[in-house]
Amino acid sequence: MTLFHLSFYSAFTLSSLGLAFHRTHLISALLCLESMMLSMYIALSMWPIQMQSSSSALLPILMLTFSACEAGTGLALLVASTRTHGSDHLHNFNLLQC
Repeated sequence: MTLFHLSFYSAFTLSSLGLAFHRTHLISALLCLESMMLSMYIALSMWPIQMQSSSSALLPILMLTFSACEAGTGLALLVASTRTHGSDHLHNFNLLQC
């Protein structure tokens, strides 16, 4: 396992563990999702360089586009939930009351 693979796996694992165990604020969950997307983007960007091919150069750009859409949607939900509930604590959200 190279240093690149180790850093990618550790960044992805730490961000997924942060998403799983540190669920108090919505903004921290969004940051963990963004770090997962960033580590996946870096891995997809470096993969064609390691394989010495240019055939999959469009995939990182597509991933970055979906990541930007996910970030915009997450921030819109953060603003809407903060306006309606008064804070971004995840324990305030109850789907059964909707």
